[in-house]
Amino acid sequence: MSLPVCSPEQLAQFLGPNASNAAEAANFICNQFTAVNNKFSDTAFAVDNTYLLFSAYLVFSMQLGFAMLCAGSVRAKNTMNIMLTNVLDAAAGGLFYYLFGFAFAFGAPSNGFIGRHFFGLKDVPDAAFDYSNFLYQWAFAIAAAGITSGSIAERTQFVAYLIYSSFLTGFVYPVVSHWFWSSYGWASANNTNNLLFGTGVIDFAGSGVVHMVGGIAGLWGALIEGPRIGRFDHKGQAISLRGHSATLVVLGTFMLWFGWYGFNPGSFIKILSAYDSGNYYGQWSSIGRTAVTTTLAGCTAALTTLFGKRALSGHWNVTDVCNGLLGGFAAITAGCSVVEPWAAIVCGFVASLVLIGFNKLAEKAMYDDPLEAAQLHGGCGAWGILFTALFAKEEYVNQVYPGKPGRPYGLFMGGGGKLLGAHVIQILVIIGWVSATMGPLFFVLNKMKLLRISGEDELAGMDLTRHGGFAYAYEDESQSHRNEFQLGKIEPKPSSTPTTYS
Repeated sequence: MSLPVCSPEQLAQFLGPNASNAAEAANFICNQFTAVNNKFSDTAFAVDNTYLLFSAYLVFSMQLGFAMLCAGSVRAKNTMNIMLTNVLDAAAGGLFYYLFGFAFAFGAPSNGFIGRHFFGLKDVPDAAFDYSNFLYQWAFAIAAAGITSGSIAERTQFVAYLIYSSFLTGFVYPVVSHWFWSSYGWASANNTNNLLFGTGVIDFAGSGVVHMVGGIAGLWGALIEGPRIGRFDHKGQAISLRGHSATLVVLGTFMLWFGWYGFNPGSFIKILSAYDSGNYYGQWSSIGRTAVTTTLAGCTAALTTLFGKRALSGHWNVTDVCNGLLGGFAAITAGCSVVEPWAAIVCGFVASLVLIGFNKLAEKAMYDDPLEAAQLHGGCGAWGILFTALFAKEEYVNQVYPGKPGRPYGLFMGGGGKLLGAHVIQILVIIGWVSATMGPLFFVLNKMKLLRISGEDELAGMDLTRHGGFAYAYEDESQSHRNEFQLGKIEPKPSSTPTTYS
């Protein structure tokens, strides 16, 4: 926000040629005007920076949501393991995104494929990419890594987590975010000089960039290492390996819901901006609308999943409802800023059906994903990309992505099929890129026997065999001794009465 420039020469004309000391008076008034103008500019920067930092904190709080959701969705014997992987997603992701990821994503100037500057935040211009923006983008990067960790939970070696998380946050994810979010990206809606199909891809907060990347990476990891022991019987029938705490699942879901208000509305980056369309409403109005569409999509998906799973299984399952809610959020993330609230309800309804359908397909294919991460984030994320291409409203598209008059918008809203074509390309290139990078990585780790733990360790639980003990202090001592005995770590004590382990 800036006021018109004050010119002493122009102001002197208003004071009149007969006014005494007209030049001195004009200079004094203009100096005061400049000071006020600078105060407004500083205030605008402070407000926008505070909004961005607060949004970054919200997105980072999603790591707690991921941790609680993952912990509740696995069995108690693997709780400490999955919690540690969530902590290290943030820690390793922070270091590698600082060294490489931010430069690959937003290094400028660059080509359309990958950034080439700002490694280790060197020479980052404060006016364009300040430290607050780095923190916000890092929170997104580790969210993608957290999605993947859920797909390969309960059977993956700890070293594999470190390797894939570093590679994903330092290279794979940043390249995709450069394509679709950087002003230099070959398919970015912000690159007004060279728009794909005249529109670019409208993936506002990352249904594709974040959720599909994390989901497809998890898909390859889970496929290569195979299902958990006992997940399917000898006939191929699915056997439920239920998580140990629905309480943690619900807690994690609400934390993710809370954090999503930084994820989606926060993606505006700034809040103190007015539109050039001539109306009163500014960016703050779109931010509020984005929060509403996000909420409606998640709520609709939750209710649809509740009744859908009730019809299929005969139970009211809180875990299924939580996953449905998150599926709705993952889907609306792409188009949250450019669709009407009623369209968000359509998005959430279809997202629930997509999730239920992909879960059924996963069972048929004997695919095991403890958190349904690939189905939820990959499947619902892809639907969200298509949804945006169908329902994006012209007025909102021009508000959020200015500088390109006549930009195509949603097919069902009368905008033609160019946006849909761009979004189909986005889905295909994300699948291709993540498959070409993460697939070989998991394959090599598997060949080197660094991916999956042994069957004995898996049966006993990784908390005992890899992390020195169980996560819960009240773990049954007889169970602990039984596991140690099975692993050959202790000898049975002689007793007149045989010891029976349940």
